[in-house]
Amino acid sequence: MKTAEQIEQLVSARLDDVRVFVEGDGRHFQVVVVGDCFVELSQVKRQQHVYSVLMDEITSGQLHAVNIKAYTLKEWGEESDEY
Repeated sequence: MKTAEQIEQLVSARLDDVRVFVEGDGRHFQVVVVGDCFVELSQVKRQQHVYSVLMDEITSGQLHAVNIKAYTLKEWGEESDEY
């Protein structure tokens, strides 16, 4: 099983110039990723991008459920009161 900190480190290491916020209980995680790598990508493409980073952990069963929200820096500035 992965910890929230381990997931945060994984995503940060595999995606350039992003901020990552993770909450979870060991198998179920809420992942928020903020970076300009998401500019011009649809919400679906953004989620696919983050899922691809975590695919090994998901397929191995280390992560059972992942809820992903991905924002650009501009969007995060408008939404950041959530976190």
